[in-house]
Amino acid sequence: MTINILHKRLEQSFQEMVEIRRYLHQHPELSFKETKTAAFIAEYYHKLGVDVRTNVGGNGVVAKIQGAKPGKTVALRADFDALPIQDEKEVAYKSTVPGVMHACGHDGHTASLLVLAKIIHELKDDLEGNYVFIHQHAEEYSPGGAKPMIEDGCLDGVDVIFGTHLWATAPTGTIQYCNGPIMAAADRFEIVIQGEGGHGAQPHKTKDSIIIASQLVIALQQIVSRRVSPIDSAVLTVGSFVAENAFNVIADKAKLIGTVRTFKEDVRSFIETEMERIIKGTCMAADAQYEYKYERGYPAVVPHDEETRFLLQCTKQVSEVEHTEEIDPDMGGEDFAYYLQKVKGTFFFTGAKPDADITYGHHHPKFDIDEKAMLIAAKTLGTAAVSIHAEE
Repeated sequence: MTINILHKRLEQSFQEMVEIRRYLHQHPELSFKETKTAAFIAEYYHKLGVDVRTNVGGNGVVAKIQGAKPGKTVALRADFDALPIQDEKEVAYKSTVPGVMHACGHDGHTASLLVLAKIIHELKDDLEGNYVFIHQHAEEYSPGGAKPMIEDGCLDGVDVIFGTHLWATAPTGTIQYCNGPIMAAADRFEIVIQGEGGHGAQPHKTKDSIIIASQLVIALQQIVSRRVSPIDSAVLTVGSFVAENAFNVIADKAKLIGTVRTFKEDVRSFIETEMERIIKGTCMAADAQYEYKYERGYPAVVPHDEETRFLLQCTKQVSEVEHTEEIDPDMGGEDFAYYLQKVKGTFFFTGAKPDADITYGHHHPKFDIDEKAMLIAAKTLGTAAVSIHAEE
């Protein structure tokens, strides 16, 4: 009965969810600068009369609601930072901040969780256990907001955590999950090749950093294709190659910047080590110097099996969920990984594909979501949070 009431009240509050999402979409803030967004979230809870803590690990906000009966402590998480992208959509709720937009759905995550918290607060006298609503800053930019929020106590006393990402490339009404890792570890590297520049007409008197760096771009690709087992998934991408000079000058310095994505820690460590071996050998052959920095970003997001199975059972109670499917892991990164390293839980994708001729992917200047997906996300998370006590 409680689940039915929860769903009904969420449906009645859907328009509020849309209004919150569109307000946030019009007023985005970049990672680690989300002060107004955090204040908006905190004020929402203050008006409800809900216990809320601000400045958690930075700009994070954590609200807690206690049910009338004993039970588990369940955490639900939504992120709220935006991206440095110019909004190119022609919609009434277009970003009003030049060069900044919600191009990944975090505004929808926040709106879903706020309204869900309101309904749980209204029903608290009929509920078991405790509910922790984690509003996280800075998911988009490593080192992210999850880790400092955890260090500041956002998971203290939490038994289980659930999270979702609105997924604009999956049809609305679809819930996607993985048995095993669902998102990859996301690392960054930077390589600086120091050669000896000179006149473009006299290459024999130089140590051409562009030639050396070009050889590296090719050689580094062979780590995944020839050194990592084909059974294991990995990506090594050089995303930036800079060696700026006049047309008749051989560059003395070249810089490569890129990313490595993996699911297994041993593969991650192997690639980091193997990269330096190849860089060192290539530069030694060319009598050049190098600098190599490898920065570990978020670890892989690995949902727990039992909680994933439980979540799938919960989707059967959500009438708008038309289809659940196991998908291949996504090579994108997510710092929800840190929560799952601390407590049991799961993470899933909620289909949010707009009803349009063209669908723009995440981080695209014309990115948008089907707002009906927010209701599905809220119902699914709410069902899991309320039903988990029956598992005791």
